[in-house]
Amino acid sequence: MIKQSIQLTISTCILVLCYVGTVFGHGKVPLEDDVCVRMAGGNMVHLSTYQPQFDVNEQYCTEIPTEGETYLVVDLLDPALRNMPVSVKVFRGGAEDGETVAQINADYYSDGVINGIGRLDKGLYSVVVTAEGVPPLNYHYQLRVAMLDYGKVARSMIGPMIAMLILSWIAYRFLQSRRIRFPFNLRQ
Repeated sequence: MIKQSIQLTISTCILVLCYVGTVFGHGKVPLEDDVCVRMAGGNMVHLSTYQPQFDVNEQYCTEIPTEGETYLVVDLLDPALRNMPVSVKVFRGGAEDGETVAQINADYYSDGVINGIGRLDKGLYSVVVTAEGVPPLNYHYQLRVAMLDYGKVARSMIGPMIAMLILSWIAYRFLQSRRIRFPFNLRQ
């Protein structure tokens, strides 16, 4: 019984560690699986946001932890996009009819990098990258600035909760096996 409990505990810990490792996967995934990459018409763009006044090395995609000056960087991953005018607009809210917060006019970007800066306050923003080809290609992003994503919080708690339930069950079974002798009687 003890050997099985130890094996089960070790297996559970290994599973929890494997689950936690998937959280840190943004920088080590193929472009097709990257959440910051959008595709349209077979072409791909990648959005990164930076707030160097808070953390010099950290890059964000759609979840920006604090409000303030934010650098937007759009990488035109496909060479075809570098040969057509591309514009970027940032709107407050979830649709394009909101207030324009930042705008980069259409231009050719032979190096494949579009960058701009804007102040983003707490709330929801839409970013639209438009490649003015025939037909025009639109790439949409939703930015959440200084907002808590309750879905992510719940998903991040699943692994630890399962581990805690399994360990509680093991402790209960171990105590019920009468292998532990208490100096006082717990059972009345």
